[in-house]
Amino acid sequence: MTTTEVSSAAPARRRLGGSADIVLAASLWGTTGTVRSLVHASPVAVGAARLLIGGAFLFAVAVRGGGLRPLLARGSRTRLILLLGAALVAVYQVAFFCAVARTGVATGTVVTIGSGPVFAGLLSRVLRMGALTPRWLLSTAGAVAGCAALTLGGQAAGVEPVGVALALISGFGYAAYATVASYLITRGDDSRAVLGTLFGGSGVLLLPVLLAMGPGWLFTGTGAAAALYLGVITTGLGYLFYGRGLRTTPVAAATTLTLAEPAVAAVLGLFVLGEHLSALALAGLALLAASLVILTMPTRSR
Repeated sequence: MTTTEVSSAAPARRRLGGSADIVLAASLWGTTGTVRSLVHASPVAVGAARLLIGGAFLFAVAVRGGGLRPLLARGSRTRLILLLGAALVAVYQVAFFCAVARTGVATGTVVTIGSGPVFAGLLSRVLRMGALTPRWLLSTAGAVAGCAALTLGGQAAGVEPVGVALALISGFGYAAYATVASYLITRGDDSRAVLGTLFGGSGVLLLPVLLAMGPGWLFTGTGAAAALYLGVITTGLGYLFYGRGLRTTPVAAATTLTLAEPAVAAVLGLFVLGEHLSALALAGLALLAASLVILTMPTRSR
């Protein structure tokens, strides 16, 4: 292999590594709706508990990593951006669990994550954080079409307008906080410090909500196990992978790669929870999967 071939292959491997981290994170996130459905508690309370536990985990990792102090020392503008990001994480999480409770795991997850790339692309364009490539446009168009097919064909899954609206709000919250995180990470801040601060802050913001709604379910065997899994595994480990992936993956592409989440959620919803999707809805899910494959295929260099 020539020197030119080595140099051109190295960036491709780095892009694949970042993409793999994000897909792995999204696969962990895809289990959240199913696990939440096993808990007899308000979806808002479950979301608050998840962020409180996961945020504490990520914040502890950030403290241990040593990047937290330099991040907070950047000034008041950075601290305001972090506060905004923490609020967006809270909006994303609460709206997501409410959407899943109203319209089902498969549909709620697909609409949330399927709309995320569209919002992320628009935010990237408005904030001039990167060009939208033809591949991104093609895969995102597939995601939108897939979400539309899933929603139109999701009568058997209990699709309802309010649930879809909540999922869209969640999708915007996800894209907006991902944009905030990407901005901070790509300018050189430690990804563990950024995500630890965002999720730790969102957990603090939602602590009064958890206390007001009653945390008694956390002291049951199922409730405690679910909360720990949602907090430590899907949030803690999931977002460590996601933050690492954001170092080398543009935020618009990263949000499209998270289409792995609805694929996992839909499979679990169908085979674990016994949810039903029509042929049109299944076709929409297949289109989402194809969109993910298009975006993750390595680019050929000449």
